[in-house]
Amino acid sequence: MRFNCKPEISIIMPTFNRARHLENAVQSVLAQTFSNWELIIIDDGSTDDTFGTINQYILRYPNIRYMKQSNRKAALARNAGIQASFGRYITFLDSDDHYLENHLETRITLIEEMRDVVMLTGGFLCDETIMVKDCYHPDKLIGIRECVLCGTMFGKKELFFALEGFRDLEYAEDTDLWERALKLFSVKKIEEPKTYVYRQTDDSITRNY
Repeated sequence: MRFNCKPEISIIMPTFNRARHLENAVQSVLAQTFSNWELIIIDDGSTDDTFGTINQYILRYPNIRYMKQSNRKAALARNAGIQASFGRYITFLDSDDHYLENHLETRITLIEEMRDVVMLTGGFLCDETIMVKDCYHPDKLIGIRECVLCGTMFGKKELFFALEGFRDLEYAEDTDLWERALKLFSVKKIEEPKTYVYRQTDDSITRNY
């Protein structure tokens, strides 16, 4: 695969001690029907075999990049990826989730058809029984379908720079960014197509916050 220094889409994947999930996530990017992408893996201070797991992909695919930093949590790891990105569009992939093969193609098609829209979110598959803490009322649980999932955000690069990325919050930094974007840009929630697969693992923030 020839490296393109100006990919259309930058995929930012923060990860921390999730070597066991990484191959599934990376393979789902490699399987995409839309091929003009870069994947930036931000290793947020992992102490497991994260590098050993992904090194085979780094060596083989020039459009997969790896950065390691001290543990600063997901929001700041994503910001590091945003700063390092080359794409016109930025999107995300949590390291325990994966894409269906047409995910990127559907998202870039949708956003280019909706000429005024700068960012999309939504369109994911999940276990419908997942309940998470409401960021506005932490003593209350809400269904995952009511939430903004960072992994499903797909937007023009200038939006993320204008908002100065994610705030360093312990929880719901994706909802915070979405609400700030609503005030300044035309953004849209979608239900279909559901091409992002969300999994709540034992160490998911939504389970442990």
